[in-house]
Amino acid sequence: MGKSKTTREGKVAFYNKLVASHPDAVRKGDTVPYTSLNGHMYSYFSKDDFVALRLPEEERAKFLDKYKTKLVEQYGIIQKEYVTVPDSLLEKTNELKKYFDISYKYVSSLKPKATSKSKKKK
Repeated sequence: MGKSKTTREGKVAFYNKLVASHPDAVRKGDTVPYTSLNGHMYSYFSKDDFVALRLPEEERAKFLDKYKTKLVEQYGIIQKEYVTVPDSLLEKTNELKKYFDISYKYVSSLKPKATSKSKKKK
């Protein structure tokens, strides 16, 4: 099948469907759609048109091996807890949901970040 020909809008629609598959997940963000819990981001749709998922170490290793993908690299920095979701998997919500749920469970186990007033830029 090769490289996905799905448009950015189509990929965002798949991402929205994935987020909607989890009863407690809330999609945030306009330019960069994302999900977070207790101040910890656990998934996002990058400006480079791919979905990133935050996974615990053991699941991350399995995911990287099974889907022949890589850790997320943004602005020259490797985000060691985030995996790049292949486009072919993004289109399979039922298969990807398992990892999205693991991601949610993982961040729910982290200590909540201290809240602070954020500066809104519009």
